[in-house]
Amino acid sequence: MGSNLEKKPHVVCIPVPLQGHINPMLKLAKILHSKGFLITFVNTEFNHQRLLRSQGLDTLPSLPTFRFETIPDGLPPPENTDASQDIPPLAKSIDETCLGPFQSLVTKVNDCYAPVTCIVADLLMGFTLDAAEELGIPEILLWTSGTGSLICYNQYRNLLENKLMPLKGKND
Repeated sequence: MGSNLEKKPHVVCIPVPLQGHINPMLKLAKILHSKGFLITFVNTEFNHQRLLRSQGLDTLPSLPTFRFETIPDGLPPPENTDASQDIPPLAKSIDETCLGPFQSLVTKVNDCYAPVTCIVADLLMGFTLDAAEELGIPEILLWTSGTGSLICYNQYRNLLENKLMPLKGKND
C-alpha cells in the first residue's frame, strides 16, 4: 500500500442495485474522484456483470484510485441475465444477506488498499449503517431520487397509520 494512497480520503460508495440508483451514485463517485478522493464503488455481482456485458471491459477503468468491487445480492442467478430483477425479493434478500459480505469487503479494502474514511450509501441500503458503526467509519446516506419521493417515503408509515394508504378503489 503506497503512502500517497493512505493520505487521500477514501470513500466506499454503495447504491441500491437498480439502475436508477446506480447512475446517480456513480456520478457522485466520479465527482468525488475528480476532487482527489479514492473511490471504491460497490455493485452487486449481478449488476457488475450486466455493466460489463452492456458496455464492455473498457467501461471499468483500471485506475488505482477508482476501483469497482462486488458483493452478492443473496439471490440465485436469474435465467435471463439481461432481465431486471424482481424488486420485492431483491429488497428482502439485500436486507437479510448483504451485511456480512459488505462488512467483509470494507474490512478487506481497508486493510489491503487504503484506509476507508467514509461510506456513502443509498438511503435504502440500511444494513450499511450497522457495518459503518461496527467498523467505526462515518457514513453518509444519499437519496438518489427526487425530493418529492423522499417526502412520500418519509410519510409512508404515517399514511398507513392514518388509513390513508393503500388507496381504496371503486371495488373496495
